[in-house]
Amino acid sequence: MMAPPWLEVLDDTVRACTTHRRPDLVERLRERRTRLLDPKLRVVVVGESGQGKSQLINALLNAPVCAVGDDGTTAVPAVIQHAESPTAAMITRGQTAIESPSHAPVPVESVTAEANREARSGAAIVRAEIGLPRALLANGLALVDTPAPAAIEAVDSMGADAVVMASDATSELSPTELRLLEQIARLCPTIILALTKIDLVPGWRTVAERNRAKLHECGFLATVIPVSATLRLAAARTGDKSLNAESGFGDLVRFLHHDLLGQAEQLARRSVAATATQTVDDLLGPLQQEFASTQEPDNGDAVTRWHAEGQRLERLQRDAGRWQTLLSDEVSDLLSDVEFDLRDRTRRILVEVDDYFDVADPQRTWDEFEAWLRENLTAVAKTNSEWLLDRYEWIARKIARQVAPHRSDALPDSLPREAPAEAIGDMRMPKVERFGVGQKLFVGLRGSYSGVLMFGLATSIAGMYLINPISLGAGAAFGAKSVLEERGNRLKRRQAAAKTAAHRYVDDFFLTYGKHSKDIARQIHRTLRDRLTAVAEELRGEITASAKSIKRVIDEDTVRRTARANQIRRDVDELSLLRRRAQALAPRPEPALRRLPA
Repeated sequence: MMAPPWLEVLDDTVRACTTHRRPDLVERLRERRTRLLDPKLRVVVVGESGQGKSQLINALLNAPVCAVGDDGTTAVPAVIQHAESPTAAMITRGQTAIESPSHAPVPVESVTAEANREARSGAAIVRAEIGLPRALLANGLALVDTPAPAAIEAVDSMGADAVVMASDATSELSPTELRLLEQIARLCPTIILALTKIDLVPGWRTVAERNRAKLHECGFLATVIPVSATLRLAAARTGDKSLNAESGFGDLVRFLHHDLLGQAEQLARRSVAATATQTVDDLLGPLQQEFASTQEPDNGDAVTRWHAEGQRLERLQRDAGRWQTLLSDEVSDLLSDVEFDLRDRTRRILVEVDDYFDVADPQRTWDEFEAWLRENLTAVAKTNSEWLLDRYEWIARKIARQVAPHRSDALPDSLPREAPAEAIGDMRMPKVERFGVGQKLFVGLRGSYSGVLMFGLATSIAGMYLINPISLGAGAAFGAKSVLEERGNRLKRRQAAAKTAAHRYVDDFFLTYGKHSKDIARQIHRTLRDRLTAVAEELRGEITASAKSIKRVIDEDTVRRTARANQIRRDVDELSLLRRRAQALAPRPEPALRRLPA
């Protein structure tokens, strides 16, 4: 035998809930399926407190089975169904989850009052069950009286095929009642509005029309039936048929018998349409939210970091030429300053040398002078070298801060700090002819000859001999003067030779040490350049690797979100088709389902 369309839709909805991992919905739909296959027709009666809900059931069955009055407020559901003889029981929940509910027999007329009282005292009362031999119930109709606060739960748990809502005629439907009907319609679209207590309101017809208009405006497929429980019970006591007709219960009974019991298939279709539609909406809500989240990626931080790494790489490449040019300029300035410093220091030493040998005799003070000059040139070399390296360290730190401000290992471990020993070579004393006794006698005789001759000739005029005491004295004086002049000339020649030797020695030092300092500067320049270039390459590699890693994460996230978005689109299309199939079971005006963007 082929399954009815509503059962196929319900089973497909169960499979959809299983696919989307909603065991709560699966359990509820399976319970609903079991009740729909049961031939019993469950009519759940709901209503706010004081609307005559329980009295409506009593009047409908012509039996005081539901407690009424201020002390009879419904606390637990009461299920009234057909039985050959009146029976009643209170169903209590087991102490543990595996225990079955227990039945406690109670008199029919007091079962609901007792169940309400026990429930309010904290007993684990699930519901009251009542069996009555009534023709209204004989064909499988079951009435369920519900507590006002738990109306929605009762409609869902009892698997209502139809809902009767009691609302008295003293006022129109309140916003609270309309919200309750809206929630009920999602679970059970077959609704009867029983307008109670019409015997107390002369203008109940106006209230009924306004309620019909409100229900139509809200899109509820509800039937409004005005009734009076008071007139119904009075008619039952007196057997007055006209009074019974005036009570309106005849219309309610006919509706239950013919429109409900006679259209079980249609009720099932409506019920499945509402249940499946509501279930699909419950599945669509999270999917649409998840789809929206896939369109708004949460990898903004990763994208920001990826852009930041790209900007760092561009900045590093742009700064590479700048810091190399800056390094070359700084080194050129440094070499110029170092050469000037060296020239200035050696010039001051040469000035002192000239001043010294203007008065000193190299022949007597050369050893002392040589030690002094070597000591001063050594100090010049040391001072100039330290200044060179200090400036280089300052330049290195300056460039390193620009290339890698957060790298403590950007600079070389050490720089050479010793002046070369060959820069200060050996200094030899210039060769100076010694002024010995023989040379002095020779110079003296040469000088005295002119004196003897000149004064001898002068005195010969006076009749004296050429060689006489006067000419001899003059010759001695002239000889002594010649010796003294020759000694002074020889001293000046020695001083000039010493100055020349010292100048040559200092010039040799300037050339040797100047080349050394330039070689050291170029060596340090290359070392520093190579080290900073290596650091820049390491940074470039780190940034590139980091950017690739971040980009890989972004791409993987994009692929994952795209795949999930496509899957959600397929799931939404399938659920939308299932929703349309459910709505086709019981066509009614529905808002259009918003489709996900492509």
